[in-house]
Amino acid sequence: MRKGAISRDGVLKAMAEYDEMGRDRFLSAYGYKPATGYHLLHEDRTYDSKAIVGVAHKFDQGRVLKPDELIGGRSHAARWLAGLGFVVRSSRSPDWTRDEIILACELAMANGWKRLEFDDPRVIELSALLQTMPIHPEELRNELFRNPNGVARKTVDITSRHPDYRGKPTNGNVLDVEVMNDFLARPTEMTEVARRIRHGLTTGEFQDLPPEPEEEEEDEYSAPEGRLLLRRHRSRERNKGLRRKKIASVLGRGGQLACEACGFDFEVVYGDRGAGYIECHHVVPLHEAGEGRTKLSDLALICANCHRMIHRRAPWPTPLELRGAMEQKHAADRRAAEALGRPRRAADEQMPQT
Repeated sequence: MRKGAISRDGVLKAMAEYDEMGRDRFLSAYGYKPATGYHLLHEDRTYDSKAIVGVAHKFDQGRVLKPDELIGGRSHAARWLAGLGFVVRSSRSPDWTRDEIILACELAMANGWKRLEFDDPRVIELSALLQTMPIHPEELRNELFRNPNGVARKTVDITSRHPDYRGKPTNGNVLDVEVMNDFLARPTEMTEVARRIRHGLTTGEFQDLPPEPEEEEEDEYSAPEGRLLLRRHRSRERNKGLRRKKIASVLGRGGQLACEACGFDFEVVYGDRGAGYIECHHVVPLHEAGEGRTKLSDLALICANCHRMIHRRAPWPTPLELRGAMEQKHAADRRAAEALGRPRRAADEQMPQT
């Protein structure tokens, strides 16, 4: 059966019917259960978001959507409502992200890997800082979002997984342990990561970064330093002015616009369509990239495939390291082919020789 778009007017009509019938009767009449994840807030009243969307569909498309035709969460009903300008709130706080856990781990380490209480000034300060972090959308932030109690609880989850802890660990999650182990293995580096995240939050730098396209999956771009520093990194890579200057610098020295990892040249392969095209990669690691201006020497010119492979999994290789890995792979393939008496692959022939 057809499922179409809903309008703001349709939502307002559904809310008016909800008010007239009362919550229990409204939900029962249309077969919906009370919302447990997201609620629609309008003029100091609270509504079951999924049921409202389903009934709004009646006013806009001629039929009520059944409960099994809708997902109540952010990916469906709540997202539709937010897109129409309505205020939607989650009834539970979102999961902690790596960026948030990095700051909580930094605090736990500074406290000797011992838990902190909710009224500790450092916990209160971190709570306020986390509430400025531009990762979780407004509809996921309820009145308890990252409050001091929640922050103190997170320090318990982290410290109870420390190797020296002798009590029973709390549930926590895998990410708590991963980040804590990063701090134990690389305390200086991770402390600097936390400092850069704090700096970006306190200066408002992260607020000005362009949002990531929704279609780009997070697991395709992995960085142990967290999402915010990665966003800043990629924003610098996409700076058209810097890219033009880098290309002009290379051409001015008589160089070619060939990938520094694999040697691919877009103009050689695609002709005029590929002339002058190549991508830029910011080589400096995230935890070392300062808040100052990006230098041309910080940038490398690489093809789209190599760029994706560098970002795909942390730790990121430099273009030179990626080139070395490819040369090792091709050398192993050649040896295997020669042992079997097979001809070399075309890809091996195309790999530039150093």
